[in-house]
Order: sequence, then structure tokens, then C-alpha cells
Amino acid sequence: MRLPALFPLTACLLASPALYAEDLPKAVQQLQSKGAVIKGSFDAPDGLRGYAAEYQNNPLALYLTPDGKHVLVGNLFDEQGQDLSAAPLEKLVYGPMTQAFWQKMEKSAWIADGKADAPRKIYLFSDPNCPYCNMFWEQARPWVESGKVQLRHIMVGIIREDSPGKSAALLAAKDPAKALQQHEKAGKASTLKALDKVPAEVQQKLASNMALMQEMGLQATPAIFYQDSEGKVHSQQGAPRPEMLGTILGKR
Repeated sequence: MRLPALFPLTACLLASPALYAEDLPKAVQQLQSKGAVIKGSFDAPDGLRGYAAEYQNNPLALYLTPDGKHVLVGNLFDEQGQDLSAAPLEKLVYGPMTQAFWQKMEKSAWIADGKADAPRKIYLFSDPNCPYCNMFWEQARPWVESGKVQLRHIMVGIIREDSPGKSAALLAAKDPAKALQQHEKAGKASTLKALDKVPAEVQQKLASNMALMQEMGLQATPAIFYQDSEGKVHSQQGAPRPEMLGTILGKR
């Protein structure tokens, strides 16, 4: 999945505490039975009642009609084009969800690229055969080398048959950070070889990284995650455009 950008909270929509199943109208319970996890309710215009839900790791807005018998699914916009679903979804679903994933990424098997005391940490799911991962590595050099950013590469293997073995080779290296730097610096000329026999400990790390990627609904690399000045988590799929680098990496 591609995670949307986080939206600022607005005062016009006030969220209520999460509801138990017995508190929910039958129409909403039907969606709950199909896998939607109801996180809470919020006020909506014209007699509608909004419900913030999570479905397969995606935020979902539900609107109960005034008769209480029907549910509309999707974002609600006003005549000015303002998305009235964004604020409650960010508060009740997306914000907590992305913060939880950030904590899981912190505990994953990543390889550091940059100083440990760098003020800005960025996570990315990375495949050794991914040219766009290498592109972002190149883009980030000024920030990493100045000590302002540490990239944390969560190694996975999805692009080619030898990708898992190459990721394993990096994770199993005596100095993974140095091995990663040599591989990325060489680009297409890299001599990194896949491990034929992967140690059980390394295999477990790689499997856990893959499981986390699947849990987050990600299907491609690089999948980049960063925090803004308020600590909110944002994502970028693929190597970012040059004008986005300052947003992701901070001031140069």
C-alpha cells in the first residue's frame, strides 16, 4: 500500500472514544464482521454519523445515514473541496497506526548508514538489487556525510531470485555498514554475492523484515519513512523527486 500523507487536525470534527461492538449500529456491525476494526466515531454534517475504521492496515471512513440503516464508505468533501474525513482518520487511525509501525521498524534488523547521533533518522525497506534504493542512497549523501541524517536500511529480498541471499550477505557481514556502503557506492559494478547457506540467525532477521513489510502492505522498494518536526510519520514510495529531498531529509 501507499501510505497517505498525514493531515493536520481541524477543530470542526471532534472524535469520541473507541466504541465497543454492542454500542455500534447494526449497519456498522456488518462491516465490522467483514474485518473493519472500528476505532471511534466523530461528528459529520447533515445528520450523518462518522466512524473511523482500519481495514487491512488502511484507514477507512464510514458514514451512517440518519435512518441508521445504511453506511457510506469513503471520504467526505465539502463545497470548498476540504476533506472532512482526513482529521478524524489521522487522529483515530492513521496516526496511532503509523506510530506503531515506526516502533516496529526501530526494532527490525536494519543496517545503519550514517552517524548514530544524527538528529534525523530515516527508515527504508531496501533490496540490494533495487536501482531506486541506490538512487536514494546517492541523493542522501550530503545529509548523511554531514552528520545530519542516519539512514536505517531494513533489508529485504523481493526483486530478483538472488535478492534474499544478497540481503543475507549484508546482514551477515563482519561490518554490515561498511559492506552496505561498498555495495551502494559501486552501483551496477557491485560485486556483492548472495549467500548460498544463510545462517539461521540471519535468516530469522530477513524473515522478520519481510513479515513487517507485508504487514505494512508494502510491495516495492524503496519504501521510505520519516518524521516531521512534530514527530508525525510520513512515507515516500520510490526515490523522491529532488524538490522532496528537503522535506524528507531536512535542511541540508
